[in-house]
Amino acid sequence: MALSSRHLAALAMLGAVTIYGTNFAISRHAVLNGLTPNDLTALRFAFSGLVLLPSLLRWGLTDCAGIGWGRGIVLTISSGLPMTLLMLNGLALAPAAHGAAIAPGTVTVVGAIGAYLLFGARLSGAAMAGIGVVLSGLFLIGLAGTTSGARNVVLGDLCFLGVGLIWGVYPLLLQHWRVDPLRATAVLAVFSMLIFGPWYLAFGNSQLLAVSIWVVIVHGVNQGILNVIVGLWLWGWAVKKVGAANAGRFPPLIPVIGTLSAIPLLGELPGLLQWMGIALIVTGLMISARK
Repeated sequence: MALSSRHLAALAMLGAVTIYGTNFAISRHAVLNGLTPNDLTALRFAFSGLVLLPSLLRWGLTDCAGIGWGRGIVLTISSGLPMTLLMLNGLALAPAAHGAAIAPGTVTVVGAIGAYLLFGARLSGAAMAGIGVVLSGLFLIGLAGTTSGARNVVLGDLCFLGVGLIWGVYPLLLQHWRVDPLRATAVLAVFSMLIFGPWYLAFGNSQLLAVSIWVVIVHGVNQGILNVIVGLWLWGWAVKKVGAANAGRFPPLIPVIGTLSAIPLLGELPGLLQWMGIALIVTGLMISARK
């Protein structure tokens, strides 16, 4: 029996959230086993930038693929190099489950506030309640970090909070400026590669030569191809098929997948406060997604 387009869209969205959720555990595993955040950042944009460079050249550099240079730079800041550095440095300091919960939770809050300010979107009482639940979960995870006695965990959680704050602006800008997501991805990937690449080669203290070539390939494909290109394509295709409202039901799976994947890969079993915070964030995301 052939799958309907709706079923295929659901599978595509599941694929996207699996890529994004497991990336927290995979990236933290990398930085705990020889690679640095700078190494992973370089791999992310070397792989994605080189793959998308021909498309960017075809769309034209004069007007930044039709987006405009000013907008291209802003999009690069919100979902390119700065966001990636914050995320990967956060994963060097705090558990993967924290990143998988804090970043998507903060994105939801930023998205709701931004939708109200930019588009006049009205938030129902249920949606506001969902945001309140998310904030409660973020507070509990932050409290767990402060009571652990590990200063690094708090710094890592602040990095994840920064990821959510700037990453949440990205889809709002795409909608506000009516920018094609694939063009935006090509711009931010190539720009980030051109900005970070020379600095990394000169001052990045690369550890790539100290690990197997297969490790480099695996993390390059995960960072640059799966997370930057494939995840975006799967999500964008699914949204076109079933609409943004239905697609919005799937992001609550990201904290679940991120937390569960970190247990076998990293041996990171969240404590009681962390479990409670993650559960609240997932619940709040589910309520917000429905409204």
